[in-house]
Amino acid sequence: MSNQKKLKKAGLFMLFVGPAFLAFSVIVLYPFLSGVYYAFTNWNGVTGNIEWVGLDNFKYLLFEDEQFRRSFWITTKYTVVAILLTNAVGFFLALLVTQMLKTRNILRTVFFLPNLIGGLLLGFVWQFIFVRGFASVGALTGWSLFELPWLGDEKTAFWGIVIVSVWQGAGYIMIIYVAALQNVPQELIEAAKIDGATPWQVLRHITIPLVAPAVTICLFLTISWSFKIFDVNLSLTNGGPFKSTEMLALNIYTEAFVNNRYGVGEAKALIFFIVVATITTIQVMYTKKKEVES
Repeated sequence: MSNQKKLKKAGLFMLFVGPAFLAFSVIVLYPFLSGVYYAFTNWNGVTGNIEWVGLDNFKYLLFEDEQFRRSFWITTKYTVVAILLTNAVGFFLALLVTQMLKTRNILRTVFFLPNLIGGLLLGFVWQFIFVRGFASVGALTGWSLFELPWLGDEKTAFWGIVIVSVWQGAGYIMIIYVAALQNVPQELIEAAKIDGATPWQVLRHITIPLVAPAVTICLFLTISWSFKIFDVNLSLTNGGPFKSTEMLALNIYTEAFVNNRYGVGEAKALIFFIVVATITTIQVMYTKKKEVES
């Protein structure tokens, strides 16, 4: 290949890739690298006085910041529960709307709609439902479930966040599972039924192994969503009562922009990024290996 053709090819490459890479660098890469730098400094995020402190921020987080460790544990517990429930509900809804129902298209739309509502708005709406709506239903029916202090107690507030998150995310996960279920060969299912397989056996030994790639995607998405939950946490409980439901993202936001300790906040964010990146990488590698084995 001549030099002129090489230059032309490089020019075309830069023409198409250059703008996207520039936007990525300005919006993602530069803020990330500057955040890594600020994680090793003492800065309030406003003034120009930036003091290099090395690993002091990380030592403080690991040995002194009890609320950070508590938020980490709460986020981990929430993530495990939200992943299991969101995928289970999403897969069940996908099975439902792929049946030969006259209303299946309407049901798909209805189940997906909560995902279109912004997290902040969703949190405020559900805050009204938990506080006012449930109280009214409880007064009319006398059912103890609706009379619980849903956002006023540590345990019920945690489950309130889980309910809202699953209600919002299950519809999106459903769409992915629907696409996977529609690609399952019906001949295999019909042959298994002729051989006497029960619906559970068909689901376990045929359907689930064939939708394994969708499981990989859905697990990756739900792990990422659950660890990074912020807007619903902020608008629904704001970390209360007494910071008992303060997830990591809200804890980082409070540290950096409320307490004006930007360096400590960036240190928390860096640890958060490493943990989430490690877990999602391990998950994708493990589930991809299972896809090959199945």
